[in-house]
Amino acid sequence: MTLTSVTADSPRTDEEVQKSVLKSRRRPRPKKFREADDSSELSGKRGGSRVVVIIGLVLFALYSIGPAWWLIVSSTKTKEDLYTTDAMWFANFSLFDNLSSLFTYQDGIFGLWMWNSTLYAFAGSIGHTLISLAAGYGLAMYSFRGKGTTMGFIIGSFLIPGALLTIPSYLLFVQLGMYDTIWAMIIPAFFSPFAVYLAKIYTEGAVPSELLEAARIDGAGEYRIFFQIAFRLLTTAGATIFLLHFVGSWNAFFGPMVFLRGADKWPVMLGLYSWLQRGTDSTVDLTGMVITGSLVATIPMVILMIAMQRYWRSGVAMGSLK
Repeated sequence: MTLTSVTADSPRTDEEVQKSVLKSRRRPRPKKFREADDSSELSGKRGGSRVVVIIGLVLFALYSIGPAWWLIVSSTKTKEDLYTTDAMWFANFSLFDNLSSLFTYQDGIFGLWMWNSTLYAFAGSIGHTLISLAAGYGLAMYSFRGKGTTMGFIIGSFLIPGALLTIPSYLLFVQLGMYDTIWAMIIPAFFSPFAVYLAKIYTEGAVPSELLEAARIDGAGEYRIFFQIAFRLLTTAGATIFLLHFVGSWNAFFGPMVFLRGADKWPVMLGLYSWLQRGTDSTVDLTGMVITGSLVATIPMVILMIAMQRYWRSGVAMGSLK
């Protein structure tokens, strides 16, 4: 039996032609084309994810800005416009009249409430920040007997709700003569387990032990090392602790309601609540004044947030250099 070879010039059968076509179809595409297809699919997926993220951010921004916009609009309205016009848009502009009524009602007690809130927030936040940074620095940089037990108590105290300490604190303040005084709002604000824990965690990453050893070799004392070296490295943590406590102290309501009796010592939030409970007066609309007072009460926190942004920028820049 002999095999005949097919030359290139000999005609091919239909079966051979079909097989060659199928082989050409099954050939893999060049690598560059496959990479182009993969990149186009990946860019398409990224584009879809980006759209979803942008929509979510827009909705979150609207949800966050909506109440603030309503507060601004409502503060510019008269009593009649407040109840009869569109809640989300302006009517007759009466902001200055509302501010005049706000600061003159009851002999200008709203200004006293603003001063009380500023005093409680600033004094308490300064002491709160200094004590928290010092305690966190000590727990992070020193070794002593009972350090683990101390950290266990600090972390365990997170589980205790603040309302549970109201009655013991009330009894203690009465015995110490601090009830219905400004010290009942300032001194307890100095201590916070969470702030101590936050300062400890930040100190461990921001303050190198080699730097402290070099300062000790140069003859620097421990207090000088903390205030002149470590404290400057803890600026971002201190700004965070200060701002968190300031906002919490400015918005404090339950503590002042329990520990303060006289209206001349109330913070602004408790004072506005007392007006809101009364609802109306024979001469002015207290609801409108509460809205205007709420707008004025948010201004210090906005100013503080803008003023302290540079501390977070410096902390982020320092972390990126590390």
